[in-house]
Amino acid sequence: MSLKTFGSLLLAITVCFGLISSNTTLRADQPVQLIFDTDLGNDVDDALAMGVIHALQSRGECELLAVTITKDHELAAPFADVINTFYGRGEIPIGVCRSDVTNGEGRFNGLAAIQDNGKDRYPHDLRSGKDASDAVEVLRRTLAKADDNSVVIAQVGFSTNLANLLDSPADEISPLNGLELIKKKVSKLSVMAGAFTQIMNNKGQPYDHKEYNVVKDIPAAQKLAKEWPTPILWSGYEIGIALRYPHESIEQDFGYVEHHPLAEAYIAYNPPPHDRPTWDLTCVLQLVRPTRDYFGLTSVGKVTVADDGLTTFEENADGRDQYFTLNDEQIARTLEALQLLSSEPPHPVH
Repeated sequence: MSLKTFGSLLLAITVCFGLISSNTTLRADQPVQLIFDTDLGNDVDDALAMGVIHALQSRGECELLAVTITKDHELAAPFADVINTFYGRGEIPIGVCRSDVTNGEGRFNGLAAIQDNGKDRYPHDLRSGKDASDAVEVLRRTLAKADDNSVVIAQVGFSTNLANLLDSPADEISPLNGLELIKKKVSKLSVMAGAFTQIMNNKGQPYDHKEYNVVKDIPAAQKLAKEWPTPILWSGYEIGIALRYPHESIEQDFGYVEHHPLAEAYIAYNPPPHDRPTWDLTCVLQLVRPTRDYFGLTSVGKVTVADDGLTTFEENADGRDQYFTLNDEQIARTLEALQLLSSEPPHPVH
């Protein structure tokens, strides 16, 4: 081989490795920037969804910027802090609303207050939601600091916080009002809300389902559906009930620590052999891994929320909304992904 040929080969190899290194760095440096808005404590799928988020962050696929809460109980925010701290990210901002909606403790938020031998079973700093920042303030600060068009939001509870964000005025955090701030900073919203097929009741009869997250704050859901300025992906009630978390995973996959907040929350909410629907997990998975074909998406259209809470979808080429679909092949793959991510142990912090 001539010196010239060798030099050309070396240059080609160098360029090739440089491109690989560059592409690898690009992926690692650009995790999905995620805000998680949740009614943590009303169902355990919110907690499992946070496990999925932390696993994806440990893999370099996303970064959890903030958690905002729509359940108005003082232990909801501390339990969010419990989960974040368990995964090594106790510094993540947490915001709360004070709406008096679902103001009971719930079946598992009390885990945040449990002590063993005088010490917290689950270490955390935030002792009460009374000490947490207002959710709209947290949302505005988080968005104001973000790059333009860089943030995705998973809303898996009521629309209260995002409706209040839409109405927020310019302030010392940002000269933009809420609508302007959303337009500038948010690229996409995924919501677990509504139902877009009829649901079978206990007698096997189909009916029009008025979904919980909508019904608990209908005016906020209507405002979101009417005014939100970015694309919205809707994960309807029918998606979560088709993807039931296998209770065997709770019994077998979380035993790497004596006390695991997700497993203990699941058992407190509805213990095995119950297989809980994975409603909230679906929004997170689609936002962070949109190209994996875990779900289908309809053509674009417009979602409307009626005064009784019923959601309807009308296809429209100029629309903003899509809703999730799911086939049998996707069910198997998606459930496997959700189980593996939910139960993944904490990694070194990213």
